[in-house]
Amino acid sequence: MIVRKLRLQQGWSQEQLSEFSGLSIRTIQRIERGQNASVESLKSLAAVFEIELTDLTQEKEMNDSTAQANSTSNSAHASITQDEASAIEYVKDIKGFYSHLIKYACVMTLLVIINLVTSPNYIWVIWPALGWGVGVISHGLSVFEVFSFFSPQWERKQIEKRLGRKL
Repeated sequence: MIVRKLRLQQGWSQEQLSEFSGLSIRTIQRIERGQNASVESLKSLAAVFEIELTDLTQEKEMNDSTAQANSTSNSAHASITQDEASAIEYVKDIKGFYSHLIKYACVMTLLVIINLVTSPNYIWVIWPALGWGVGVISHGLSVFEVFSFFSPQWERKQIEKRLGRKL
């Protein structure tokens, strides 16, 4: 994700970064999604952004432990703050919910068609629709924090409790 942030700071599109770095657009998309990149790809990106290779390879450490950026000014602007990390995580959760909802709608549409073609006298499709529908609804309630039984605050309290610390 640091590659995406650096690219956006420069005001470049993925296509422009592809041209500058000599990498394919698909490779850049994969790297921005957090997939592993080869050393050659990282070297090329580090050269384009004029930063050290280690700044790109330490991205996971920055995300995991909110470490401060190293000495170069570009990497200082590229560090991901805790607020940005939580916003990114929230957007990923929303994306996951909508993906779940679309899959539900597509599969249920297919099952309705199969039900109507094979046995129109008995509407059995209601049972999988209700079962899976409960899952979709609970996923939505969880993502949009309508009922936050297991909120981040709850998680933090449980971790502190297990570690024997007081809040």
